[in-house]
Amino acid sequence: MSDAELVLRSTRVITPEGTRAATVTVSGGKITAVLPYDAEVPATARLEDVGEHVLLPGLVDTHVHVNDPGRTEWEGFWTATRAAAAGGITTLIDMPLNSLPPTTTVEHLRIKQDVARDKAHIDVGFWGGALPDNVKDLRPLHDAGVFGFKCFLSPSGVDEFPHLNQDQLAQSMAEIAGFDGLLIVHAEDPHHLDSAPQHGGPKYADFLASRPRDAEDTAIANLIAQARRLNARVHVLHLSSADALPLIRAARAEGVRVTVETCPHYLAFTAEEVPDGASEFKCCPPIRESANQDLLWEALADGTIDCVVTDHSPSTADLKTDDFATAWGGIAGLQVSLPAVWTEARKRGHTLEDVVRWMSARTADLAGLTQKGAIEAGRDADFAVLAPDETFTVDPAGLQHRNRVTAYAGRTLYGVVKSTWLRGERIVADGEFTEPKGTLLSRTR
Repeated sequence: MSDAELVLRSTRVITPEGTRAATVTVSGGKITAVLPYDAEVPATARLEDVGEHVLLPGLVDTHVHVNDPGRTEWEGFWTATRAAAAGGITTLIDMPLNSLPPTTTVEHLRIKQDVARDKAHIDVGFWGGALPDNVKDLRPLHDAGVFGFKCFLSPSGVDEFPHLNQDQLAQSMAEIAGFDGLLIVHAEDPHHLDSAPQHGGPKYADFLASRPRDAEDTAIANLIAQARRLNARVHVLHLSSADALPLIRAARAEGVRVTVETCPHYLAFTAEEVPDGASEFKCCPPIRESANQDLLWEALADGTIDCVVTDHSPSTADLKTDDFATAWGGIAGLQVSLPAVWTEARKRGHTLEDVVRWMSARTADLAGLTQKGAIEAGRDADFAVLAPDETFTVDPAGLQHRNRVTAYAGRTLYGVVKSTWLRGERIVADGEFTEPKGTLLSRTR
């Protein structure tokens, strides 16, 4: 401990072994030790005693649409990473679409990295994209450090990122499996979507009927079949249909390498409470009924669902019209994801340790970020300081998102992030930010 530069102390530190009073020492941006609470602090170290606030590992959000460059009026690296930092997130991985160009070649990856480099308040990595015509680009992107590859099995909503049919899915998956990469999948079957009633208009019930559960269930069943045949690693994005859970459990039992995420909005909102015309609640797949939500929570508890990520997908306010058929589909929730999940988790008897597992440890593991996701020696000194019993009401004017349209507006949440630390440096406290200190990350496994 004699070489410690920084010492953080709390009566509640969340570690892989549980929550305890502890002293955490930091040197060179790394955690060097987790010591007893009353460990002596060397005279040369700076002590930050956060009292009874909880010290938890910085969150890792592996599903964020930053939209930069090309659609920077929707979001951007400066605003997205500030919002993330304000919410206790210290690492995000950017999705390959909604930016122009999409991250589907090494050249496009370099363009995005150049844009992000001086704007990142937190650490940022990148997913690549799998399109019908870029199989040749997948291995070079993998070698260039993307964390895996996203594809859609139904139309993405933007013309420059077309979806894969089943033959194209097999081709891309085979290529990615050849170097044991990770394929992450928006799983909705286009045939089920095409045959669902498409009324349009402001009624949420009509929109929900247009994105039926069987579209997810069929797409996930087909994905599992392909992954089984090719021994591929696949990840189901933003699961909303609880009907798919038995398929996933059975696949895992037979050794299929499939992981699953869900999102705060599926855990915090129900279809019954979405007002007609309120397209700030529109996302694809959609927010479903209360009984479905209960099953998602059960799947989190038993480990069928691995992790919780935001799928932060904002747009300009004018695209959020009151017609659910034509409004942009995406929910902005980056800054409030931790309190949104914690508020619902505590109602259901879950602990902050559970939330950290879902939103930090398992997301770090999904991306192979072995230096993130836990407070233990050798990891990056990334922390959030949380007052878990304090509440606040979400005021869009107080959000760092570029466009302050959010389904969480007016909602009272538990959990106030007091400060966020990146590699031993405090990057935000009480609404005050430092200059960007984030690093661009590359895959290491």
